[in-house]
Amino acid sequence: MKIVFSEKCLEYGDWHIESPHRVKRAYEILREEGYEFLTPEPASEEDILRVHSADYVRRLKDGLVADADTPAYEGIYEYARLAAGGAILAAQVCGFSLMRPPGHHAGRSGAALGVYTRGFCYLNNIAIAVKFLNKPTLILDIDGHHGNGTQEIFQGEEDVIYISLHRYPNYPGTGLTSESNCLNYPLWAECGEEEYLKTLSEALRNVETRKFEVVAVSAGFDTYKGDLASLNLTENSYREIGRLIKTLDRPTFFVLEGGYRGEELGRSIHNLIRGFEEGCTI
Repeated sequence: MKIVFSEKCLEYGDWHIESPHRVKRAYEILREEGYEFLTPEPASEEDILRVHSADYVRRLKDGLVADADTPAYEGIYEYARLAAGGAILAAQVCGFSLMRPPGHHAGRSGAALGVYTRGFCYLNNIAIAVKFLNKPTLILDIDGHHGNGTQEIFQGEEDVIYISLHRYPNYPGTGLTSESNCLNYPLWAECGEEEYLKTLSEALRNVETRKFEVVAVSAGFDTYKGDLASLNLTENSYREIGRLIKTLDRPTFFVLEGGYRGEELGRSIHNLIRGFEEGCTI
């Protein structure tokens, strides 16, 4: 599997928990493992406006959109465009986008589903990639936080199924119940690998008869033990998650969301890809 990456995504936000270090160390580990890397181009404004309102895009360009978690860094719109372009390229090559900033909390006009903050997210990368492909898609969100922005964008759309496994209660406080095409599976803190894999297996069985041509994975790793939304998962857990995703037997791409411990993030991504490429043996 090819990795989409640009060193430009390391140029901002040194002080923030969503920092360059988490992606830089992951990149170094994946490079050592021998992955091939591709460099993305920024998403076009046309791509972005399929998902986000023109007013939100204007305010983001002008630095008028900020909150405590999601600062108005200088040039952040261009960094966000590049991350969205990374997701598009990953979708085109069935690869893994190792770009920041993440995206699944960003709704059409910024903050989504009544939540004030955008949780480190500026543009919804995976939504932009899914709209770009314009194919029936299953979005599988394995980040430890509910992707409230992604749900807001796609809720009620017949050609998209959204599945989220996430820790609850936790930020952003959404995703307790399923709604139409958005299937939510809240899990308790530190639930562990066995419960997680059982729930993921159930979620995938529940969509076996649904029609979708592509699988888009919001790949968050803050479920790792001790991370920001810990579900007490390990590197091996992600290998098993990858194997289960492979059973869907569809073209699949991955877009990085959370995961804030660079060393563990790199190894966990490697294990997810290994599991996916090995196929299911459980």
